[in-house]
This record gives sequence, C-alpha cells and structure tokens, in this order.
Amino acid sequence: IGATLDRNGLRPARYVVTDDDMIIMASEVGVLDIPEEKIVKKWRLQPGKMLLLDLEQGRIVDDEELKRDLASAKPYREWIETSRVALEDLPEPAPAEKSTVSLLDRQQAFGYTQEDIKVILAPMVANAEEATGSMGNDAALPVLSNKAKPLYNYFRQLFAQVTNPPIDPIREELVMSLVTFVGPRPNLLGHDTVEPQSRLEAQHPVLTSENMERIRHIELFSSGAFKAKELDITYPATWGKEGIEAAIASLRAAAVDNIKLGYNILILSDRGIEAGRVAIPALLATSAVHQHLVNTGLRTSAGLVVETGSAREVHHFALLGGYGAEAVHPYLALETLTQLEGIVPGVSSYESQKRFVKAIC
Repeated sequence: IGATLDRNGLRPARYVVTDDDMIIMASEVGVLDIPEEKIVKKWRLQPGKMLLLDLEQGRIVDDEELKRDLASAKPYREWIETSRVALEDLPEPAPAEKSTVSLLDRQQAFGYTQEDIKVILAPMVANAEEATGSMGNDAALPVLSNKAKPLYNYFRQLFAQVTNPPIDPIREELVMSLVTFVGPRPNLLGHDTVEPQSRLEAQHPVLTSENMERIRHIELFSSGAFKAKELDITYPATWGKEGIEAAIASLRAAAVDNIKLGYNILILSDRGIEAGRVAIPALLATSAVHQHLVNTGLRTSAGLVVETGSAREVHHFALLGGYGAEAVHPYLALETLTQLEGIVPGVSSYESQKRFVKAIC
C-alpha cells in the first residue's frame, strides 16, 4: 500500500502512526480520535514525496529509500539516452510547398474574422501571452446561432470556476513540463532491453513550421525508427452534407491500414482544402481516429499529429489535445501572423511565430 502527493503540494496528506502499528492518513489530522499517548509519529507527506507500507516486513518505507531502490532497479538513464530522439536537434528540412489557394480564401474557409486577427492573434504577438478579457463570454450559443461556428465553440466548461493559484509552466516551471512525446508508446508492463522503443521528444505540443517538416520527413532522420504518414482530412464538396460520414469512415480505415503497414506517426492534415474540397473539422477527425484506434487496440502503436488551419486559440489547442492529438501544427495561424506586421510594428515574422507559440503554451 502506498501514498504519494502531487509535486505542487496542493492537496494535503497528513498521517499518524500508533504504537500498535496502525497508520491513519487523511487530508487533516484528527479525523479519528486517537489518544495522544498511543501516537508515536505524526507527520505529513511533502510535495512530490511518497511512502510505502511494506506489509511483509511490517514497516514504512520512506521516500528516499523507495526512490533509491526503484531508480537503481534498472539502467533507466541508459535507456533514456539510447531511446530518446529530440525533435529540435534533427536537421532542418526544406520548407513545405506553399498552397496555391490564397491566404484570404483559406482564412474564410476556416472561419477567420477580423476579431480573430486583431483581438486574439495581435495581443499574442505583441505580448507573447493570451489576451485577457472580463465579464465572461456572452456570445450566442453556437447551436442557437444562424452563423456557421467552428466545432470548438460548441464545447464549454460546465463547472463553476473558482479562483485558484496559478498553475502554468511559467510560475510552476520547477514542477511542470510541456514536453510531449510523439509516436508509439512502449509497453508499460515491460521494457525491451534488446531493442528499446524510440521516443520522439518535442519541447511543447505546438509545432512550428520547421518542426512539422521534421516530423513529416522523420523517417530520413531517425534511421527508420519512425515513419510518418499524412492522412488528408478533406473530401469533395460534391459529396454533400452526408459526405462527412463517409469521409470519417474512410479516414478511420486509412489510419488502421497505415499502422498495419508500419507507419507509427499519423498526420491528420487539412492543407488540401480548396474550392472543390471541404475539411472535416480537425477536432472531429482527431476524436474519430483516436477513438477508433483505441477500440481496435492500436492507439499505442502510433502517434497523432494534427496539421490544421482551424486552430488559433488556446481553447482550440486544449480541445485537440484532450481528444487525442499529441502535437498540433497551426499552419494557417502562423501564416496569418505575417499580416500583423502593420498591426504590431517592429516584430519580425520569425519572432511573431515564436511569441504565438509561447502564448499558446
């Protein structure tokens, strides 16, 4: 039997040990009436600490001993050094081909508005942080609106939000990391010491254009340890409103087929959008593929990367991550930043993309 406390120490865990070898742990002391003369130890779990009750030896294993024994059980450091591939350290490939569809047409296809550019994107570039507002969101519910709304807008939190201490990678950098791993996941119940599973590590789940191209051509840079396959999530507009169901069914089948062919990174991309093709909403495509792979027992065999023109707000990225994406490349948002040179003067295109990524993360 064990107990551990989160690294932030936000939830208390206090315990007492009695002289008849009983331990009582709760969020507060005094939940049970224990005579003081029977208590031999009264203490609390500290942030990031743990303890183990060894029932066979009849003793409490403290944090230091427990971690020392676990850390020395296997050559974990050696395994990490041999299996970890840092995305940012890979050679920089050639840039992606530019779309033949104009930027404005693509912005309109993904529902961009002047408000998105001036109220949401511009503050991100100017201050490298998400724009703040007040008085809540009083916009009409998407389901009741007569305007087409992004699928992201249909998702809202249902709980009453209270004022908690800030928990983010800026103020909590000692205990929080945005590092994400893309690709297949190793067996949690065992480790292949002969041929360890490689892990592709990215510093954060928002991919720049350079990192997206690294993943797209990852097979060239990883000696075949990773193989990426791009799946087009657009479909002919002539299919009509019923076409999306057929497109999703085809997408799910393609995901399974390509994993069985040996691909271990799937890129769901809507770059193919044009006058005659419409995109499956990236959130719907991500969820459909993720759930289908879970149901077929293949989810841990491949990573999901979403390359979409629809993601531009923190809310969008949070939803994509929550529904299965391991990394997101917001290519249209990054291209749109080139428009902001007149709105946010003195900021280069490279710096604006860097600030946008920081604001999202």
